[in-house]
Amino acid sequence: MLAAVLQVRDGRLRVLLWQRARQPHQDRWSLPGGRLRADEDVETSIRRQLAEKVDVHTLSHVEQLAVFSAPDRVPGHRVVATAFLGLVPSDLDPAVPADTSWHPADDLPPTAFDHAGIVPAARDRLRAKLSYTNIGFALAPAEFTVSELRRIYSAALGYQIAATNLQRVLSRRGVLRATGRTVAAGPAGGRPPALFAFTSRDLQVTDPFAVLRPPT
Repeated sequence: MLAAVLQVRDGRLRVLLWQRARQPHQDRWSLPGGRLRADEDVETSIRRQLAEKVDVHTLSHVEQLAVFSAPDRVPGHRVVATAFLGLVPSDLDPAVPADTSWHPADDLPPTAFDHAGIVPAARDRLRAKLSYTNIGFALAPAEFTVSELRRIYSAALGYQIAATNLQRVLSRRGVLRATGRTVAAGPAGGRPPALFAFTSRDLQVTDPFAVLRPPT
């Protein structure tokens, strides 16, 4: 099993990779993963492996992505991999080992095996679900301003979106709620920005026919 763990960090959507220390593909970058134990289900297994191997204990969302079964995807005997999408909120900074780091999802280093194809699949799944579900909860802090949420959505989608449009769409779907709290105004002054939260932190389909599109 493999996990494409995504997080918005420093204004970009990034994926967690570790550098292989031995052949095959020594020094190339890989998605973390491992084998399923007889006494665990797949989600328990991938969460355990991430906690053990790359010290990622806080995943806000995990889902099965796809099965990768090309006969030649790895050297030697055939290995079929089930890949998962995992998401980490933007305000967390998981401790990772020295051989592990976050890389831009659209600008990968040299990767091992077929992992360069798995990352885009995870990115595209996330982007699609941002259109028709409330999966933004898994990328955002527990509370946020609309401007902060816009930056997160823009980074994940790969293009800039308007804060007012985002707030209008998500509020109409019942995804956002005002907390009644504010944060300090910026250097320019003005009204203190309001804090919002997602109404649910469980995945829900909010508009099965919606598609968020880049501006024309």
